[in-house]
Formats: sequence, C-alpha cells, structure tokens
Amino acid sequence: MVQVMLKSERSPHSNLPIIRIPGDGRCMFRSVVYGACLRTGDQPPSLTKQKELADELRAKVVDEFIKRRTDTEWFLEGDFNTYTMQMRKSQVWGGEPELLMSSHVLQMPITVVMQDMNSNSLKIIAEYGQEYGKEKPIRVMYDGYGHYDVLKCST
Repeated sequence: MVQVMLKSERSPHSNLPIIRIPGDGRCMFRSVVYGACLRTGDQPPSLTKQKELADELRAKVVDEFIKRRTDTEWFLEGDFNTYTMQMRKSQVWGGEPELLMSSHVLQMPITVVMQDMNSNSLKIIAEYGQEYGKEKPIRVMYDGYGHYDVLKCST
C-alpha cells in the first residue's frame, strides 16, 4: 500500500477534502461519476443528476462485464449471469470489479483510498485503469464498511 498525505487532511471529523455521497446502494457509482466530472472540469452533478449518471454508468459497467466475459468471469463471485443480473439493480453495491470496469467504460484512471486512523493520512488501496494515464485519477474514498465518497483534490 502507498501512503499519501494531503495538505488539507486532518481527521475524519475535520476538513478532509471529501464530498459526501448518499448511501443509497449506488454510492460507488455516484462517487465515480462525480469524480469524473471533477476530473474533466464539468460542473459537479446535482443529487438527481448523480443518480442518473450513476445508473447509466452501472448499466455500461454490466455491459462491459458481458463484453469482457472471458476475462472477467473468473474473478466474479458466483454464477456470471446471476451476478450481472443482480448488478443491474440500483440497490446492489458495487465494489472492486465494478471499479475496474468503470475505469474501462470511462477510459480514466481510478484511485481508491482509505483513511488511516493512526496517521491521519490516506492510503492508496487500489488503482484501476492506469493504462488510460496516471495523471489526475478519479479519487474515491472507501470507508471500509461498504461506502464510497469522492475526494475533492486530484493530486
């Protein structure tokens, strides 16, 4: 794991540069699309627009799984067809496989970080889509319990 210290970091309860995302089953997808908007300089999406974009990304991610079935089937839990059918449902949480496919769909790098409570720093726990460049990745923060938020900064 790589450790990254951001200048504005403190503790989870201070001014950590994060954008809170609703925990509605699509937080990972919402975080990624919000981060993509930040990365490209677009206006941050409203909650309604986040939901629309997240649901569009989810559908494209499932289509990408199907397109890449030979390459992806082995790392998905359970039956591939059941997995992809379940993943189309908006209340089903996304995780590592969906982050990987999101990087391919968006053709953007995605970095996942977690807060280290001991050092008050962020640790990079995963990086996806580096074949699309390493500059200004979409940065999402995983809380360790199934929820994702977005980091405001892109360094």
